Amino acid sequence: MLQNRRQFLIGMASMASAPLWLSAQRAMAGSPGNASWPGYARAMVIDALGGPGEYDAEPYSPLSARALDDVRASGLTAVNVTVSGVGSYANDPESTIRNIAYWNAQIAAHPERLMLVREAADLDTAKSTGRLGLIYGFQDTTPIGEDLSRLERYDHLGVRIVQLTYNRRNLVGDGCLEAGNAGLSTLGIELIEKLNQRHLQIDLSHAGERTTLEAIARSKDPVAITHSGCAALAPLPRNKTDNELRKLADSGGVVGIYLMPFLRVKGQPTAQDLIAHIEHAIKVCGEDHVGIGSDGGISPINFNEEFKRKHAEDVADRRARGISAPGEDPEVYIFLPDLNTANRLEHLASLLAARGHSDRLIEKIIGANFARLFRATWASA
Repeated sequence: MLQNRRQFLIGMASMASAPLWLSAQRAMAGSPGNASWPGYARAMVIDALGGPGEYDAEPYSPLSARALDDVRASGLTAVNVTVSGVGSYANDPESTIRNIAYWNAQIAAHPERLMLVREAADLDTAKSTGRLGLIYGFQDTTPIGEDLSRLERYDHLGVRIVQLTYNRRNLVGDGCLEAGNAGLSTLGIELIEKLNQRHLQIDLSHAGERTTLEAIARSKDPVAITHSGCAALAPLPRNKTDNELRKLADSGGVVGIYLMPFLRVKGQPTAQDLIAHIEHAIKVCGEDHVGIGSDGGISPINFNEEFKRKHAEDVADRRARGISAPGEDPEVYIFLPDLNTANRLEHLASLLAARGHSDRLIEKIIGANFARLFRATWASA
């Protein structure tokens, strides 16, 4: 995938400081630097979009011993796991039911490591018992189709977060890749009312600008943008403008910054880019409205030729299906090389502390803000 090793090193060196690049180079080779933050063990740590499992695992295969070890090593309290399909016009609730059944089976098989989060109190239970709480979430509303009564079924099955759109247009509104930027549909407005009534968390990741702003204004409850970045730093469709971020914060919502290629317009992002986006979001939103939504698996990537081949195939497949966003590139990888470790949020906390951020702020960023938001949304469920 890379033209050659020399070109890769030159490209990476041009976008990062020498110490950071050396750390990234070690991580690409499978040996990220060690870092810790004293408050990590006591903190409630939430990844607002991610999940257990290895990148190269076969679909629906049981979690491996390595994946389960990585769950424990991560120190995560809870994670938003996608159970819906994404980026498809197909009305296929059966695949969503299968996904939920799969995760239910993994929880049943590993009750000492995993548990389902249905209510706010389950976050505390996950923390106190040292298990990973799985929060079932949608990344598209296509499994609902035109029948909003299906929402009740998914609610009963444990779904707690519903992202309105993926990159493209669906029946409820426009995604971030739609040139028309048409905002919410009549069905979308009705869906927001239903989600509020059922106290389910609305997620505006992947949504178009008008869809985002209209949903924030329509929702009676604070909304989430579980995984995105700052368009002011990297003007790509998957990132949110300062206006969107400000409106989100004004309504009480929280944005999760992701660990994805969209942190830069060109080249491989590193932890330095992630921190820049976090600090910009804090400046715009305030420290109570920023968190992390990695948009990646818990297990670190095995950076080898097989990974590079599969990554290129995944990008090609997404382009063929019309759901690939600008910034997706076969030579830019879907992880941050110097945070390529299961406990990446502990490493991030250490980096934020080194930047002079307080323990109180760091706790908010790595989980407390999303915990507060989820508690407020689910309180009356």
